[in-house]
Amino acid sequence: MVSSQTRVAVIGLGSMGFGMAQSLHRAGLIVTGCDVSPDAVRRFTSEGGQGATTPAEAARDADIVVSVVVNAAQTEAILFGKDGVAETLRPAAVFVSSATMDPDIARRLAAQLEATGRHYLDAPISGGAQRAAQGELTILASGGAAAFAKARPALDAMAAKLYELGDAAGQGAAFKMINQLLAGVHIAAASEAIAFAAKQGLDIRKVYEVITASAGNSWMFENRIPHVLDGDYTPRSAVDIFVKDLGIIQDMARTAKFPVPVSAAALQMFLMTSASGMGRDDDASVARMYAQVTGTTLPGKKD
Repeated sequence: MVSSQTRVAVIGLGSMGFGMAQSLHRAGLIVTGCDVSPDAVRRFTSEGGQGATTPAEAARDADIVVSVVVNAAQTEAILFGKDGVAETLRPAAVFVSSATMDPDIARRLAAQLEATGRHYLDAPISGGAQRAAQGELTILASGGAAAFAKARPALDAMAAKLYELGDAAGQGAAFKMINQLLAGVHIAAASEAIAFAAKQGLDIRKVYEVITASAGNSWMFENRIPHVLDGDYTPRSAVDIFVKDLGIIQDMARTAKFPVPVSAAALQMFLMTSASGMGRDDDASVARMYAQVTGTTLPGKKD
C-alpha cells in the first residue's frame, strides 16, 4: 500500500523521466519534478505535480529521489555538484539511479553516498517512453535490503518487471550493459538489413511483414524499422546514446581482456551515423547512414 505521504523527487523530465514522474503521481505519491528545461517542469506541474528549479530543492524532505539522466557524469553532478541532492536529502532516504553507466562508477557513487547515511539503489531501466508513462518499465536493480525497502513504493509504481539482481550497486549496471550490447547490435543489424533490402529493389514494407513473421526477427527490428518505413527519425532513443553505451562496453571489455568484435562493429556504425550529422536523431538513422553511403533510396519524412 502506498503511503500518501511518501515524497519522491524525479530529477530529469525527458521522455523517460516525465513518464516515470507521471506514473509515480498517478500512484498517489507526492512527486516533485526537476529538469534543466523550465518548460518540462511547467508541463509536469500543469498535470498536478510539484516543481523545483534545482536537484537540491527537489530532494528537500524527499524519501526517494529518482535520477533519470543520460550518464554517470550527470548522475554525479546531481548527487554531489553545486545544488546537488546530497546537500538536502534527508537521512536514510534513497537515491535511485536510472542512468546507464560503467558498473565500477555505480559502485563508487554508491559508496560515496552511503558514507553519508543515505541509501543508493543502482536501477537502470528498459522499456521506452510509452512504457515509462504506463508504469510498465523493466527495472534492473541492485543494492542493499534497506535501499530496496525504502524505494519500494516508487519501484512498484514505475515497473511492470523489477529484477532484484544483487545486494550491492554495480550488478544492475552490469546487467544493463549486457542488454545494451544486444540492443545496439540488433539495431545496427536491423538497419543494415533493411537498407540492403532497399538496395535490392525489394518492397521494404513487405520485407518488414515477412521478417517479423520469420526467424530473423528481433524486438529491435520490429520496433525500429517502422521509423525507417515512415521516414520519421524523431528521436525516441538517439544515435549518440549507443555511441556512449557501446563505448562503455568496449571499455569494460578491454579492462576484462574479453573480445567483443560484434559490438565493436556496431559501435562503428553508430559512430559513422553520428559523424554524418545524425547523432541526435533516432537510432534507426543507422539505416539512413547505410543509404547515404550506398546511394540507396529510403522513404522520406512524411509531412
